[in-house]
Amino acid sequence: MKRQTPNNYTIAVLGSHSALDVCRGAKDEGFKTLVIVEKGRDKTYAKYFKSKGPSTDSGRASLGCVDEVLYVDKFKDILSLKIQNELKRRNCIFIPHRSFEVYVNDYDAIENKFNVPVFGNKKLLRLEERTEKPNQYNLLERAKIKYPKIFKDPKEIDRLVIVKVAEKERRFERAFFLVNSYQAYNHESATLINEGRFTESALKSAVIEEFVLGAQINFNFFFSKVNNRLELIGTDTRRQTNLDGLLRITGNFQSQIMQDNKISIKYEEAGHISVTVLESLLEQAYSIGEKFVAAAKEMLKPGVIGPFSLQSFIMPGPPKKDIVVFDVSPRMPGSPGISATPYSNYLFGQSLSMGRRVAMEIKDAIEKNKLKEITT
Repeated sequence: MKRQTPNNYTIAVLGSHSALDVCRGAKDEGFKTLVIVEKGRDKTYAKYFKSKGPSTDSGRASLGCVDEVLYVDKFKDILSLKIQNELKRRNCIFIPHRSFEVYVNDYDAIENKFNVPVFGNKKLLRLEERTEKPNQYNLLERAKIKYPKIFKDPKEIDRLVIVKVAEKERRFERAFFLVNSYQAYNHESATLINEGRFTESALKSAVIEEFVLGAQINFNFFFSKVNNRLELIGTDTRRQTNLDGLLRITGNFQSQIMQDNKISIKYEEAGHISVTVLESLLEQAYSIGEKFVAAAKEMLKPGVIGPFSLQSFIMPGPPKKDIVVFDVSPRMPGSPGISATPYSNYLFGQSLSMGRRVAMEIKDAIEKNKLKEITT
């Protein structure tokens, strides 16, 4: 039997979210790369970061990281037999990320109709949706990981809460708003419904979550199925559109500007910032990660494979600082800047992006004939 190498495989990803991170890491480990792109939003992959120039000694192109693009009319067309057959013909291993979930918008189809080998456990992806059963709260509960108090009835609101509602125009985005009482909830939700931010039916499915006052840190982990090892690859925090702008204005002007211009705070992702944490918090962070991995294996076999992120607040003491997880990303995170944090370097002796770590795991699995153990 012919020995398989990375060059026998193509790493494929949807053209959004963290595709470039995936492709650069794959190229660095000797894989070919392919990005599925929508017509009209392809230049990032088909032009600006397309592989160009003569190959280097390692076989990589001297510029860029996207070898091929595969066009679809809509991202959801990735489920079609035509596209799946093209991916299989190229011997693709597909890397899922948040945009893949959002644009396909059908977890049953992802699990049962998408038959291209997927790196990771497809069954974990639906946990991200709070309206699914089971969801991330069920997993955090089983793992005994602290998360914010959830209010099922808005009449019970007795503290500052954040209400997370699917937007009317962009269902994958959430229209967050803050309130501290049932009366405030009724007033704010009615105002936002009238403004067309979300619908009354979407409000019924909203999550009402205690607003935790703490420093926001995303712990980006990787569970190596090949080596049975949990790794902290990096940590980051978020930049969010007009929220970041408002925070740069002194408090005496914030309310005035929001009222005069009818501005609502938008927790809309704009980017990420690399950030470090105190070493005294690392043992607790790893403990939470280990509990998450153990609970996931019990709930949805084979459990965690590869990257996941625990988006957390670090709360003040006394008696000591504590970590509260407010969101779970059971797939490739959207923050390539985590390679700028030192944790992968502490472990591997070199700074790694999550895309590079994914490619290393796939390469290791190929060499050890364990590819079926890391794909679903």
